Amino acid sequence: MLESIIWILLMGFFVGQIARRLKAPALVGMVLVGILLGPQLGNVISPEVLGAANSLRTIAVMVILMKAGLGLDREKLSQQGTVALRLGFLPAACEAISIAVAAMWLLEFDFLTGLLLGCIIGAESPAVIVPGMLRLKSLGWGVKKGIPDAILTGSALSDVLLLLVFSLLLAFLSQGKATAITLLGITLSPLQLLPFQILIQITLGVLLGWVTARILVSLLVKQNWTQTAVQDSLVAAGFALGLVVSAEHIPVFSGYLAVMAAGFFLIEFDAPLARRLRGGFDSLWTIAEIILFVLLGASIQLNVLGNTLVVGLLVLAIGTLIGRSLGWYLSTLGSNWTGKERLFLLAGNSAKATVQAAIGAIPLAQGIAGGETILAIAALSILVTAPLGAWAIPTFAPKLLEKGEVDPTKVAISGRPVFLAAVDASPLTTDVLTKTADLARRSDGDVIVLYVDNLGDKSTNLQLQQQAQRILSDIRYEFLSLSGTVPEEIIRVAQARQVTYIAIGKRGHQPWEEVLVGSVSQAVLETSPIPVILVESSYK
Repeated sequence: MLESIIWILLMGFFVGQIARRLKAPALVGMVLVGILLGPQLGNVISPEVLGAANSLRTIAVMVILMKAGLGLDREKLSQQGTVALRLGFLPAACEAISIAVAAMWLLEFDFLTGLLLGCIIGAESPAVIVPGMLRLKSLGWGVKKGIPDAILTGSALSDVLLLLVFSLLLAFLSQGKATAITLLGITLSPLQLLPFQILIQITLGVLLGWVTARILVSLLVKQNWTQTAVQDSLVAAGFALGLVVSAEHIPVFSGYLAVMAAGFFLIEFDAPLARRLRGGFDSLWTIAEIILFVLLGASIQLNVLGNTLVVGLLVLAIGTLIGRSLGWYLSTLGSNWTGKERLFLLAGNSAKATVQAAIGAIPLAQGIAGGETILAIAALSILVTAPLGAWAIPTFAPKLLEKGEVDPTKVAISGRPVFLAAVDASPLTTDVLTKTADLARRSDGDVIVLYVDNLGDKSTNLQLQQQAQRILSDIRYEFLSLSGTVPEEIIRVAQARQVTYIAIGKRGHQPWEEVLVGSVSQAVLETSPIPVILVESSYK
């Protein structure tokens, strides 16, 4: 079992990076690794790991939905009015119905079996859509109108709808358990009960998300049960997973929606805690993503794809280009979305992966007629739309969406900070390097040590390099020696290298001293567009 985990993590990571370097989404490489290691080809993954695949996928989906909730923007959602709500119902419903009709025509399914297939294929993949939308938010694409937020919310709601209809149809087709219920003397069929079930699932999901967020704020902020951001993330992940597991045993609310709602309410209740959790769940997703997509690839049955390849592609095309497109049009009707922004939904709101991997094999296991075909088309939808969606979201966003100002309170800031330490031959250099090293260690940042040498003093240059090596030995750093006007060179290098902060020594403690010997730091402080950290001497 441990050997299988090693294969999954290492091969999933490195092949994913190879795919990224080839300008393809990393998940493509991860899925291919799953196919290669899975029972269809290499048969390297142990039965114990394959048996735990559903549980591991559940954990991964929990992580990505918490990330989605922590990235939502209430103000942008309120600007969209009912667009997000309509995106949660109309595209999924139209796609499911169009697939049901296509399945009756192409696969000779009855309508209910076709609708079962439609519910599986129509569900959107949070594992593809959530990272894509959060990345767009971090870059500013579509944020002015809240387009990524509307897609994130609509995706979660649509999965609630389709999973409910799927469970109802499955019970009816497999064991006939979907019987009528009498309430207050009125007999209601399962189909008539469906709107009430959806309303209850959504309402209780949002309510439990609100309660969970309140509990987390109380434990992690007011009562200080944790001391680090890692501990915060561990506790939050435990509560979120508890929501998902509870929903499986008590299916009266949507566990996934509750997780997303908890993240959303955490922003409202305590923004600093939400920011810490955002970074923690980003780290968790690094591992969860590999496990999710490798196991997804391992679950694909290649031997059943051949017989349904052409028909399956036609069903997918009808569902997306006819059904889902109609739903997108109706969802954005009357909104302030432009034609290009509506067209972006084809790239940003079509990916299938997570739900299809989780429920695609259930009809076959339950003995539903056509179950093998349903599983094959579910696998085909993953292989076709997941890579396309992961590629299309970043590719078409700059072409179809308007770029706006990034809200750093709603996204995780990725990338290492870079500190520029401006040094000279004075004793202040030790303090500047020590302070910069401390900041870099705290934030896992990089350092550029800059010495503006206009005298050509090789001994001073060598001495500064040795000093930097001693103080920054455990930090990624680069030593630069240039000539020119000192303040101008510091600012030029900082801008050219996209430095996060400039650290520079400040001599003197009296106004007259600053005028005489503090002219460089003062000039940089007054003219730099980049934040400047002034380091005073430790010698009094």
